[in-house]
Amino acid sequence: MAKPVSRKLKRGLIVVLLLILAFVSWVEIANLNTKHMNYRQKVLKAVYPAWMWLTRLTGKNSKQMANTTAKQPNQSFYDLKATANNGSEISFADFKGKKVLLVNTASNCGYTSQYEDLQKLYEDNKEKLVVIGFPANDFKEQEKGSDEEIAQFCKVNFGVTFPLARKSVVIKSAEQNPVFRWLSDAAKNGWCNQEPVWNFTKYLVNEEGVLTGYFEPSLSPVSEEVKKAVAR
Repeated sequence: MAKPVSRKLKRGLIVVLLLILAFVSWVEIANLNTKHMNYRQKVLKAVYPAWMWLTRLTGKNSKQMANTTAKQPNQSFYDLKATANNGSEISFADFKGKKVLLVNTASNCGYTSQYEDLQKLYEDNKEKLVVIGFPANDFKEQEKGSDEEIAQFCKVNFGVTFPLARKSVVIKSAEQNPVFRWLSDAAKNGWCNQEPVWNFTKYLVNEEGVLTGYFEPSLSPVSEEVKKAVAR
């Protein structure tokens, strides 16, 4: 005959159920204004502040590099072009005189809520800063959506109005997006060989087309490190 469940075990199960219920409720509250998000995306959005705190505490993906030489690149940044997610051309020659922050993005990542931070940085610095997102499926296949789905997801859930490029490959390979080939090849940009380490790696180009900053994903777009670099 099976032994009756002990009172201590019952209490433990009740506590676990209450914790699960509290977590589910918290996730739903944190996503009151979201649309067309799967449950994984909702959880990632809810835990984003804790995730950022933990990664900064452990130093995970927190590397920053700064180019202090201001040396002009061997290949001009302003010769580059990209294809927007609606099929139109993005000519980098149009960005002369402004700083440009280029970021590889994804919709199913622990850092996905940085879309909101990128939008805030963009809005706060519109007169002097251009932000461009480059969706990519290179890290654990965390961006499987179409260009249309990505654009809708970003607009509805994070209010994104800055340009998004067509989904592409950003890591070093034969298919690497030419913009990220420039960003990660010192022979082209004059300084940096570092490819993105994960989604939401950031590169900052100054008003003269010089690559001046590299920020790994745990450095939020609204972190002091990034804001100071933009303000310089």
